[in-house]
Amino acid sequence: MAALLHRLHRTLHQIEDGLIVAVLLFMVLLAVAQIVLRNFFGTSLVWIEPLLQNAVLWIGLLGAMIASRNDEHIRIDVASSLLPEKYHPFLTTFVDLFTAFICVLVAWYSVGFVIEEHEYATPAFAGAPAWLQSWVLQSIIPLGFSVMAVRYVVLFVLGLLGKRPKMQEPVP
Repeated sequence: MAALLHRLHRTLHQIEDGLIVAVLLFMVLLAVAQIVLRNFFGTSLVWIEPLLQNAVLWIGLLGAMIASRNDEHIRIDVASSLLPEKYHPFLTTFVDLFTAFICVLVAWYSVGFVIEEHEYATPAFAGAPAWLQSWVLQSIIPLGFSVMAVRYVVLFVLGLLGKRPKMQEPVP
């Protein structure tokens, strides 16, 4: 059972890594195509700009998911510098729970947003194929925040059990 979970865990990481590489490569190719079309042919494809804007959303959330897998998110941590070292595990556990709560909250409301976009069948942008509706592109929001919520719930539980991995030390 543990081997199966480990394999699933590794596969999910590979999917995240592959998706972020694919989206980034896609963005670069589209941007280069747009530049070539404008500079050499005096034309452009009207749908590339909004698609690139949505790809930035995907890159941002995929990057956040990848950062959360190793607990490498940016922290503004004043409390740990003010509290004695012995309270740091409690503070970390609280921060994990708070982060999970915020991620659940954002995921919950973004699911409602995506459902509403689906009901209205809003096209993603002008010139997009009929199947590419805005909800398809925005579905990364609840997915990304759900993944991050699960990761921080796991870190919270591991913290309660005293088995939470050490946080990454900040780079000076």
